[in-house]
Amino acid sequence: MIHYPKTRQDVSVTDDYFGTTVADPYRWLENDTAPETLAWVAEQNKVTFQYLEQIPFRDRIKERLEKLWNYPRYGSPFRVGDYYFFSKNDGLQNQAVVYYQKGLAAEPEVFLDPNTWSSDGTVTANFAGFSHDHRYAALSINRAGSDWQEMEVMEISTREKTSDALRWLKFSGAAWHKNGFYYSRYDEPKPGEELSAANQFHKVYYHQLGTPQEEDQLIFEDPEHPYRYFFAQTTEDERFLIINSSEGTDGSEIWVKDLQQEGSAFIQLYEGFQYNYAVVDNRGDQLLVHTNENASNYHLVLIHPFTREKSIFVAEKPEKLESAGTSGGKLFVNYLKDVTDQVFQYDLATGQLDRQVRLPGLGSSYGWSGNRDDQELFYTFTSFLYPPTIFRYTIKTGESVLFRSSEIQFNPEDYETNQVFYPSKDGTLVPMFLTHKKGLVRDSSAPTLLYAYGGFNISLSPAFSTSNLILLENGGIYAQANLRGGGEYGESWHKAGMLENKQNVFDDFIAAAEYLQREQYTRPERLTIAGGSNGGLLVGAVMTQRPELFRVALPAVGVLDMLRFHLFTVGWGWVVEYGSSAQSKESFENLYGYSPLHQLKAGTSYPATMITTADHDDRVVPAHSFKFAAALQEKHVGTNPVLIRIDTSAGHGAGKPTAKIIEEQADKWAFVFWNMGLEVY
Repeated sequence: MIHYPKTRQDVSVTDDYFGTTVADPYRWLENDTAPETLAWVAEQNKVTFQYLEQIPFRDRIKERLEKLWNYPRYGSPFRVGDYYFFSKNDGLQNQAVVYYQKGLAAEPEVFLDPNTWSSDGTVTANFAGFSHDHRYAALSINRAGSDWQEMEVMEISTREKTSDALRWLKFSGAAWHKNGFYYSRYDEPKPGEELSAANQFHKVYYHQLGTPQEEDQLIFEDPEHPYRYFFAQTTEDERFLIINSSEGTDGSEIWVKDLQQEGSAFIQLYEGFQYNYAVVDNRGDQLLVHTNENASNYHLVLIHPFTREKSIFVAEKPEKLESAGTSGGKLFVNYLKDVTDQVFQYDLATGQLDRQVRLPGLGSSYGWSGNRDDQELFYTFTSFLYPPTIFRYTIKTGESVLFRSSEIQFNPEDYETNQVFYPSKDGTLVPMFLTHKKGLVRDSSAPTLLYAYGGFNISLSPAFSTSNLILLENGGIYAQANLRGGGEYGESWHKAGMLENKQNVFDDFIAAAEYLQREQYTRPERLTIAGGSNGGLLVGAVMTQRPELFRVALPAVGVLDMLRFHLFTVGWGWVVEYGSSAQSKESFENLYGYSPLHQLKAGTSYPATMITTADHDDRVVPAHSFKFAAALQEKHVGTNPVLIRIDTSAGHGAGKPTAKIIEEQADKWAFVFWNMGLEVY
């Protein structure tokens, strides 16, 4: 019997939404730095870890994960001037080390090692941009998983840091021009509100090397619209400065400035936020734009920013044009064909198709962009049973050769992946990948983890997971469903799962569970559902709508309070996807109808649930998980445990140290198998 911490309720806290009164008794948990909240976190973690520690095979799972994880993992090389850069993690290093070498035949040297920057591996570093003369690299630094960025500059040849140090950046790169770069930042937040207050008034600045941040020049702002993002990029020839403006995660505007003309003004190239626009590159005076304007599956358009003359460069196809990049005078276009990648090479000067790139199989590839004078590319290919593998691609001939294979101790020949299409509630066919041991007997006994995302136009493509080997080795099934709301089949698929259509996403997920049971892959007692962020919302929604359908639920860093998400950090950016409770009565009623926090029913037996969040998550603030856990523990009946695991010095997920990942995954699988009544290893 679990004795949950008693969570104080303040019944006086209510809100009026268009005449409907909604109680919020756990509002006090939104103050994540208050002593009472910190004490509650400590008490909840104590209960959670006492429960996990009594699982007899938890340590064995952790040991197996450490063994599986302990192999060298490389990033694809890329060229900057005379140097090639790549990342490498020896196996159990908390963060990958960045190496560089002068030519591919030279001995690699350490360029930077983030593991030396903190004792627990919670400081990460990524390249934000390289100067076009190949002299400098701008580094984006994140601490403890927060979205807040610091930016520093290193001279490539000497590996020496310059005096440049920038703070309070978010969602920013370094767009180089002459002796400096453009970047995006917010004003410094009030002390104590860094991880929770709404971020407003994103601005673009220009920083000249060697000068303090206070002297940076304000380049672009919109004081009339505090809730907009602005992202700067420059073309490789430094001809254009491009500002991509958005009100959220969908829809954009494009502003362009001619950097060759002294004192030139910004020109608004695309207005309004009805469509998505992304500048891929320029071809002289013209810009190549990836957009879904007049093309639900996206196409590529050439447009002259001054005359507005435009033409279709690569026409729309039945498959979604997922992304595009340029290198060596060529254009590489990645299409999704039933959620797997197809890459085509075009001539950038003529628009003529050169060839379809022969990929190693059905899966996902990335790395199809580089410099204009490149003669080769390095791309990574992966799938559910194909660990990330690096190939060297010759642009002139189209030849791919293996450059670096994975050394993980895993035999893919023992397993198989199949794609099925199942009907959702309204008859829509939804794709799902099933991965398991060969020779699986369909007798409804296989432990199964069903994972999905279903939102924000994000395509959930095949990828290798070391953690999932724990499930596969123990006779389990990993099921990944590609729900509406994602980007797998273009904008029509996305719109079918957003705003007032969000219930379609939940119906698709429920139908996936029903399919797995109907086809005798598994049964409710052996079925776990998992998802993170928007996927955490997905898990929270379906476990409240159909609790009897699942044995275990794992909502991770989820958006679980749909009435107040827009009030914290960058939550306002999701209003274009969800709507908001302040927008209209219709929007409120839609959100209230599926908000996991508000759809919990007293006296209901819910699945065994382990909610996961982190104290430095300033993307989806932990208050979502705190309030949901408190309400679930209050209303749930039965013997299934309902726990919350709150990580420290961690954020939404990006950059999490290897040690923390292994600990979290060991706890997850121990919780899953224990609550299915199964013994592993």
